Amino acid sequence: MYVFNAGGTMTESSNFDAAPPVPPAYGVWRKTGPRQFLARYEFYWTKPPKTFDDVAKGGGWSPGGRGVFLERIALSENGNSFTSTMKYDAFDQAGKPTETGSQAETQVARMGSDNR
Repeated sequence: MYVFNAGGTMTESSNFDAAPPVPPAYGVWRKTGPRQFLARYEFYWTKPPKTFDDVAKGGGWSPGGRGVFLERIALSENGNSFTSTMKYDAFDQAGKPTETGSQAETQVARMGSDNR
């Protein structure tokens, strides 16, 4: 889920709500043309403990790195949906790229009481 705030900031819910746990992504967005927007947001990812004993000793999930999304959004005429293309880059804790140039296309619909 995305939340676009009027002031140009945004929040995306956790990218993957399983193992390892991933916190929400935070970013900014701006208008680039009629019904066209650009969003840039980042999240931090964690790496699993090596053994269950690490968890039992309080080790838990340690920081692994961060991911960066750059998304070009085309809003529908009625404002209830959009399509987008996105680029993804991942970095380890030292800031070294671990994955670059991954791309995807999306279709998104606004949540509402009349949507199912």
